[in-house]
Amino acid sequence: MEQIADKTHLIDLRHCGQASVIGAAILELDSGVAIIDPGPASTIPVLRLRLHEAGIGLLDIRAVLVTHIHLDHSGACGTLIRANPKINVFVHQRGAPHLVDPSRLVASAARLFGDRMAQLWGTVLAVPEENLRIVQDGDRFREGGRSLDIAYTPGHASHHVSYFDSSSGIAFVGDAAGGRIRDGKVVLPATPPPDIDTGVMLESVNRILEWRPDRLFVTHFGPATHVKHHAALLEERLIAWSARVRESLLEEGDDAARAARFAEWVLAHLREVLSEEQVAAYELGAPPDLSWYGLARYWRKKGSPGASGTAPRSKRKSL
Repeated sequence: MEQIADKTHLIDLRHCGQASVIGAAILELDSGVAIIDPGPASTIPVLRLRLHEAGIGLLDIRAVLVTHIHLDHSGACGTLIRANPKINVFVHQRGAPHLVDPSRLVASAARLFGDRMAQLWGTVLAVPEENLRIVQDGDRFREGGRSLDIAYTPGHASHHVSYFDSSSGIAFVGDAAGGRIRDGKVVLPATPPPDIDTGVMLESVNRILEWRPDRLFVTHFGPATHVKHHAALLEERLIAWSARVRESLLEEGDDAARAARFAEWVLAHLREVLSEEQVAAYELGAPPDLSWYGLARYWRKKGSPGASGTAPRSKRKSL
């Protein structure tokens, strides 16, 4: 485990053997630990090993705080509870039913990832309803000497929440503020289907900024400082991506071809400023072809991509 603040740690889950793709946050409690976004079931062996190296067993986990129920963030929950039935899972009310019965969530992911499902996510087990603790905007997590504010931050997903630890100044933001590897040069929006709403996403970033955090904990990947600059980079890239996808809907070819061209455009930009290893981590953490599909769905819901709708406007506050 890597310490990032007092009693707060990062575990690199080494998703598919790749560094800096998915990070789980470990919070020390008076007795045991809490985990924010434990990752997919496929990375539980790494999670277990890193906890063991720190003298922590699965029976020491008191709570799991889920930013949202996408498999790369919450897929491990059911398996962890099978090992430790006393774990409480904190999740937004919109996401809770999909943890109790993950069949629709798994089926939706299977349409996107096909025969890579097992490799990427492992076996997704249900979370017993009695283990769930429902959270809403304005709630607070209090346990074992830790206190975190909770905000509803949709846009990436309708069930997304973020957590703020005022004692460390860290906001744990899941995918609400995009992906950025260890304060790297690039911030990428995370816009997979089905819930993307670019305007709401910018509003959620604004909601996070209201906390005045010193750092963001980004699941993909790690702490990000210079928070206002991070938000500006995300906004700039989100607006550019949204416009590019809207234009692509008027191009010839099918969606697979459009998504492939968009992915190449994104990857070409990344290769201008990053190493191939860094590009691979960004691509695995936020696949650009899937981001095309999410933005395409957003524009199609708004009507004719060539004649209606507008690109997202800045809603970022100056702090």
